[in-house]
Order: sequence, then C-alpha cells, then structure tokens
Amino acid sequence: MSVYTHLSEDEFFAFCGLYGVNFKNAIPIVQGVKNSNWFIQTTTDADDDFSYVFTLYEERVPADIEKMATIMHALKDKLPIAAPLVKRTVKGVNIGADCVMRYENKAILVVPKLSGKHPVITDEAMCEQMGCALATLHDTLKTLQPAEDYGVPLYDWARVKERETAFMPIDEARLMNDIWAAYENLPKDLPKGLCHLDLFADNTLWDLDAARLTGLLDFTEVSVEHYLMDIAITINDFCTTWGNASDGESVYFDEKKKTALIAGYQSVRPLTADEQDALPIMLAYAATIFWLLRLNVIYYNREQGRTGDDIMVKNPDLMKRLASYHWGQVNP
Repeated sequence: MSVYTHLSEDEFFAFCGLYGVNFKNAIPIVQGVKNSNWFIQTTTDADDDFSYVFTLYEERVPADIEKMATIMHALKDKLPIAAPLVKRTVKGVNIGADCVMRYENKAILVVPKLSGKHPVITDEAMCEQMGCALATLHDTLKTLQPAEDYGVPLYDWARVKERETAFMPIDEARLMNDIWAAYENLPKDLPKGLCHLDLFADNTLWDLDAARLTGLLDFTEVSVEHYLMDIAITINDFCTTWGNASDGESVYFDEKKKTALIAGYQSVRPLTADEQDALPIMLAYAATIFWLLRLNVIYYNREQGRTGDDIMVKNPDLMKRLASYHWGQVNP
C-alpha cells in the first residue's frame, strides 16, 4: 500500500530482528491507500525475491491490530492466510498481543509472503471460488465470540456523506442519497457476523495458471456487519471490469460472474430469502461506501499534505458509475 511513514534501515533491522527475521532490504509497496507496507528481503533471499511483508498501520490503533492478528490465526487452517509472525519475546497473554510491535504508537505486523499474483482479469470459476472462500470465512469466524470483541468499529460513513454531498453536483448527491435511503429501509435483522469488508481482487493472490486461490490479504477492516454487505463488496470488484484512461475509464459489470460468486457462497452458507431480496440494493450501497471511501482519502491527503510518488489514490468516479449501474437495476 502507499508509504506514509518512512523507516530507516536500522529501524527495519531492529524490528525484523524481534521476529527472528534476518533483514537485508525493504522495498516499498505502493498499491492501496491506507497503510505503509514494504516487502522484506532477508539475507538468504535472492536479489529479486523477498520472504515477508512488513506493515505499519497508519489509522487503526494497536488494539485493533491485535484483534486482527487473532482473527488471522483463527482462519489460517481453513483458508490461505499468512498468519502474522509471533515475537521472540512473547508474554503469552494472547496471540494478537504476541504478534504486534509498535512504532510511535502505530502497530507493526510482519507476515510471511504468500505465493501467487493479484488477478488483473477474473472469470466465473474464480468468482465461484471467492464466494466459497468468503462463506468459509464467515462461518469460521463465528467461533470468535462475542463477535463485537474482535471486530473494529465501523467507520462513520454518514458523516462523510454529509460532508461530500454538500459539494457534489445535484445529480450525484441525489444518487447517493437515494441509495442511502433504500439501504436504510432494508430489513434490520439480516444475518450479521465478522466480515472482511475489503475483499477486492488486489487483496487476493492466485496461481493464475491453475486459477487457484492462494491468498487472502488485508484484514484491517474486519468488523461486525451484515454478511450481505461483505458479499456485495466482493461481488462489486470481482465481477466488474474496470477501465483505464485509454478507454475512458469504463465500468462493466458482469452478471454471470455475480451468479457464479453467489453460487459458490451458497455452497457453504445459503442466503436467506431476505438476503436474496436485499442484494440489488446492497450492491448499490456497497459501491456508494467505496465511492465515499475514495473521496475521504482525497480529503485527508489534501488536509494532511500527503503528496509524492509513494501515494496512490483510486478514482472515486469508477465507484460512482458502478453505484449508478446497480441503482438502475433497482429502479429501471
């Protein structure tokens, strides 16, 4: 992800040593928008290889990252998860605390590198696998109770919406507000539990030759939320082809991929009738949340003077167009 905090080689060496990692080099990772990440080469790695990922969490407090480490260890036997390394000086209090180091009151985790690559293009078979993996994640995390003790608080998106719609063109503000109102009218008792809430394709790794899932990444946002919201977030990225500047940044949503992902999910956990009815609105709402998220990143980058080649901002207009597509399915 983008690099906001810069560490010296001596600091990398010291932190990695606490995990028993023989540090050689740190390579910044610029994909993503929230945390500072580096690939870590060890003294036994070849020049173009690395063994670990080092993450310094810019926004979440260390207590939240301890919860996340606990969640990852709970999932590691059921899904392809790189469980965080445990410090050599553990106190045995809990697995989360045993994994987290701190720098200026920001949490640090070091995790092993997983094999595979981020997919640029998905297909129906990959979408079906993702549905199955997501349902397995939901079922497995039911073992962590009470769930509220493990999930981080949900972000106050209503506040962001009020700030951003005040300056939007009228048609965009109307779209956002209409979707928001429809979401708030959904049944309040849709099934809930611990959810990933950020399973985009770039948070997964694949053996692309075999079209096999090899890694699930970035558990920063795990919260108690409607399972259907997690499903909608995953569908929105895995089933959408995102254009670039050369093609006018088009957005194409594939209904067949959506059907495949839902089928994979239901092979593990069948959706309730209310969930099936609510899915079209939830797809629009999920796109709206990520539209707001990207606008929020731009707002804080500007407010805090974050600039430079290591800072990447994703285009909020792409999520706006996807929200508009889904809303068109709800209200033709």
